[in-house]
Amino acid sequence: MRQFDQNFIDLNGKTVLVTGGTGSFGKQFIRTVLANFKTRRCIVFSRDEQKQYEMGLEIPVEKHPEMRYFLGDVRDVDRLEMAMRDVDYVIHAAAIKHVPTAEYNPFECVMTNIHGAENIVKAAIRSNVKRVIALSTDKAANPINLYGATKLASDKIFIAANNLSGAGGCIFSVVRYGNVIGSRGSVIPFFKQLIADKKDHLPITDDRMTRFWITLQQGVNFVLSSLEMMKGGEIFVPKIASMKIVDVASCLGPGLPHKVVGIRPGEKLHEVMVPEDDARTTVEIDDRYIILPAFTDGPRAIWTRAGAKPVDPEFRYASDSNDEWLSASDLEGMVEVV
Repeated sequence: MRQFDQNFIDLNGKTVLVTGGTGSFGKQFIRTVLANFKTRRCIVFSRDEQKQYEMGLEIPVEKHPEMRYFLGDVRDVDRLEMAMRDVDYVIHAAAIKHVPTAEYNPFECVMTNIHGAENIVKAAIRSNVKRVIALSTDKAANPINLYGATKLASDKIFIAANNLSGAGGCIFSVVRYGNVIGSRGSVIPFFKQLIADKKDHLPITDDRMTRFWITLQQGVNFVLSSLEMMKGGEIFVPKIASMKIVDVASCLGPGLPHKVVGIRPGEKLHEVMVPEDDARTTVEIDDRYIILPAFTDGPRAIWTRAGAKPVDPEFRYASDSNDEWLSASDLEGMVEVV
């Protein structure tokens, strides 16, 4: 199982800000940074006072004096600029992520995911931030729901931001990956809770459904390594394994019957992280694919000189056609480390 931990960026003496820092990813990212580096400051930027209070109990300022808990909303560009003063690196994880919530509250989703992305770009450029990595989702590839559409727009904003920052200015890139084992909203905690409640079956949306799987720590490591290698304008996609949802259910609840309940609105049968239409601008290295911006050839030349190889023009990176699959023991190992 790849850990993506070969080339972390050196954060010693640097200031890092994480938007949406009280979420599953943000907490694990902060823990990893504190365990591996002596940062000057480590800033959590989020809008939920209660979650910041709870995280402050887990990671107290008294024990980690470099920690800062900064209340604010990515919709507020002025507040972002205040938070980004003297910040070196920004990890943008804040988003409205639940598909049904986004469908029912489209204005809110657009304000946070699209206008929030625009505000991050403006504040980072004005504050002389060095690098920004934005977290995306597989749902941004050929989106069929509003959440995916807003994240596609967000990805485009961050990639195009490199045209605005000028020579020697802030550089922007994106990280895109699939289902995170153990995160809020993941099917695995849902299945585990049903099993703990002694339910008589596990609901399966479709017995053909497949998904990519990555642990929270793998995701954090992938971001830290992408932050080190980014040149500006890339969408980094990790090479990770797939598994059928029915096999996940069988692994977690052996012998427990399954009940097919049908695909939910806005849900895909299989995940796609590199659509075929992006193959023309995609290269690969050992542990990841890199979708390069289509409007300039500069990044392709840089990555080619670094040893990256173009993928086949008809390449498509999807969970059903993946050449790497999880076994039951693989999944059990990944669940254990959550």
